[in-house]
Amino acid sequence: MSFSPETPKVLRGAIVGIDPTNPLASVIVFQYNPDTLTRTLTALTGGGGQQDRSQPLRLQGAPTEEISADVEIDATDQLEKGDALATTLGIYPQLSALEMLIYPKSTVVIANTIKLTLGMAEVIAPEAPLTLFIWGVKRILPVRLSGFTITEEAFDVNLNPIRAKVSLRLRVLNYNDLPVTNPGYPLFLAHQVVKEAMATISSVGAIGSVATGGANLI
Repeated sequence: MSFSPETPKVLRGAIVGIDPTNPLASVIVFQYNPDTLTRTLTALTGGGGQQDRSQPLRLQGAPTEEISADVEIDATDQLEKGDALATTLGIYPQLSALEMLIYPKSTVVIANTIKLTLGMAEVIAPEAPLTLFIWGVKRILPVRLSGFTITEEAFDVNLNPIRAKVSLRLRVLNYNDLPVTNPGYPLFLAHQVVKEAMATISSVGAIGSVATGGANLI
């Protein structure tokens, strides 16, 4: 298929897991960008009790934001081209890279098991890697994978999945959730600064529309 040289290149969304103990980051680039992205924002306000009535508009911090999206992974094109990895493993590696973002490392599990066997009481739960949801240059967000549903839709002769739909559920981590020393803290703060700039641009345009009598705010 031929494309016009003026056709803009479409950026691909991605999820990146950064683990300080592993120099090779987990990078899951979306093969196809999801058609829709559902974002739910819940304001973080006071408890709503009697003691809060004097300051009903007080915000305790950034809103809680949850993101959900359906991502498709398909090895059909790679199989047609005779790609060795797709031919032998299908999309199992891509699914595994995504799943490992919510698994503790097996080495840590084994080490903790040994400590418990030896009677050591202090066993520290392992941390998940810093996970980033990347949706264009304006939205690079630290997130926690709340969970996801994988629907495997087709398989090769060895029962490796070759097509699947992944329904992602992400919880954005803001500066209320992260310590200042965490790299995700300045990332979220930069995201909010960009959002404030976008809101200012929108407000300026809306004021101009109101002044000229052509307001169409929403």
